[in-house]
Amino acid sequence: MNRVTGIGGIFFKVDDRKSMAEWYRSHLGIDVGEGAFAMFPWRHDSDPEKPGATIWALFPRDTDYFSPGNAPFMINYRVDDLDAVLTQLRAEGVQVDERIEDSDFGRFGWIVDPEGNRIELWQPPPQQ
Repeated sequence: MNRVTGIGGIFFKVDDRKSMAEWYRSHLGIDVGEGAFAMFPWRHDSDPEKPGATIWALFPRDTDYFSPGNAPFMINYRVDDLDAVLTQLRAEGVQVDERIEDSDFGRFGWIVDPEGNRIELWQPPPQQ
């Protein structure tokens, strides 16, 4: 079973999303759009016709989205089969959030590593 197949996104907390978006746009050339995120498109090695993307996003400092993690960032990892990965991680004693989110963007689940970092696992929708 494949576990992580790539990085789906990198998210971090900032005090002022608007000014930080402008800083990253001006100094690093990141095309930060509405919602304070950018998308970095790429193609799958095994199937160059199949597109993918890595999301980079700024979150408000007071967001609860990274909870119960204690880090000011969260990494989103791509997986092929969210249910199978979460089942295996539970069997290995990993702290797994019971909530799974299904949306048009795919399926999401969360775990916490031994140092308290919240990790998002993402199964993209079939077309991605």
